[in-house]
Amino acid sequence: MFSRLVFGLGLLSATALVHPAFAADVRTLQIFVSKDKQSLAVYDGAEVVATSKVSTGKDGHTTPSGIFSVLEKQKYHESNLYSAAPMPFMQRLTWSGIALHESNSVPRYPASHGCVRMPGAFAKMLYGMTETGVPVIISDGELVPQPIDHPTLFHPDTPAAMPLLSDVELRPSMPDSPQKPVQVAMNDTAAIPMPAAPAAVSEAEPSEPISMLVTRRTLRETVIDIQMLLNQLGFAAGDPDGLLGPSTVQAIKTFKTLRPADFAGDRSLVSDTLLKSVYAAAGKGEPPNGVIMVRQAFQPIFEAPVTIADPGLALGTHFLTLHAVDERAGTADWLGVTLANNLSRETMKRLGITNQESSIVMGKPIARSLSRIVIPEETRRRIDALIAPGSTLTISDTGLGSETGEGTDFITITRG
Repeated sequence: MFSRLVFGLGLLSATALVHPAFAADVRTLQIFVSKDKQSLAVYDGAEVVATSKVSTGKDGHTTPSGIFSVLEKQKYHESNLYSAAPMPFMQRLTWSGIALHESNSVPRYPASHGCVRMPGAFAKMLYGMTETGVPVIISDGELVPQPIDHPTLFHPDTPAAMPLLSDVELRPSMPDSPQKPVQVAMNDTAAIPMPAAPAAVSEAEPSEPISMLVTRRTLRETVIDIQMLLNQLGFAAGDPDGLLGPSTVQAIKTFKTLRPADFAGDRSLVSDTLLKSVYAAAGKGEPPNGVIMVRQAFQPIFEAPVTIADPGLALGTHFLTLHAVDERAGTADWLGVTLANNLSRETMKRLGITNQESSIVMGKPIARSLSRIVIPEETRRRIDALIAPGSTLTISDTGLGSETGEGTDFITITRG
């Protein structure tokens, strides 16, 4: 599409290789920042449409590497951290103070307090090209998105009636705050009698991109499952909120007293033994070890369990974007990159990882990780109905980081 317009692809100080008006869809833009090269490249699919020099954080104020998105835009902003320093054409990446912005000092070496500085003309142009939600990937080395074709990836289905939800288990999404209503979402296709749902399933508008995160289950997801299943088994475990409140603790203790043989020597309140025992009592088989979370417009939509094969092997950190879909053919054009992410010994122990070979950027790490992720068919159909150009998928071992919260997509920090 852009080949007739792209020329001189060397990274210039501030260059628009293609006028913003030629970009097919602003939702499909991606911004890549290389700290090694002190450069920024804007991609539309696999095509570079603009480049610039930048200055990232200096020693003591390192710009974090990872997966971000534009959270907020302001033509004029003053720093809340550094003496109201001017930050024209600011595009916020975290609520803790990292942003893209114009600067009069862009020496093409690390010089900022953590933000990504850009020359004035380029910062203004980039501001006009983007919208909130545009992905921004910051890495030590240069990354280039590559086409990815894999059966695990989502694609649009031909129009068909969606199944009723009366015969599937529902699970809550992550609420923004305890005061907000809890939404529900499909867990898997096992038929389990459910009480009348207190709220309808919240569906996203299919024309808007969604963001997804596949990661390992944490204590929160485990507790949610235990609460839901104990409630179904007749134990009053309270609302499935992932919190170990008095009702949940009492329900767990009561359940254990009725099955003392299962818990001989198990001194933990919540353990793999408890999870497997509750799943068995509910006729659910083996519990899953992963989760897929879905957001739209920075708000949680739903989450559902997935299974990660060979859990002792790291998944690595991968980011994929949906560039285009063909509704009639049922096809989707995905692009992806792998980010280097060396896990600490403590993190590996906490996650049960014994080998992080797949975190190394070599071979086909994205395909290897995708091949290990099993997504229930009901969940897959639901996501297939929601995807749109600009939708993203992050795969990460480390789950929801501290920067992910209300008013963000899934932010993954690979190097602080």
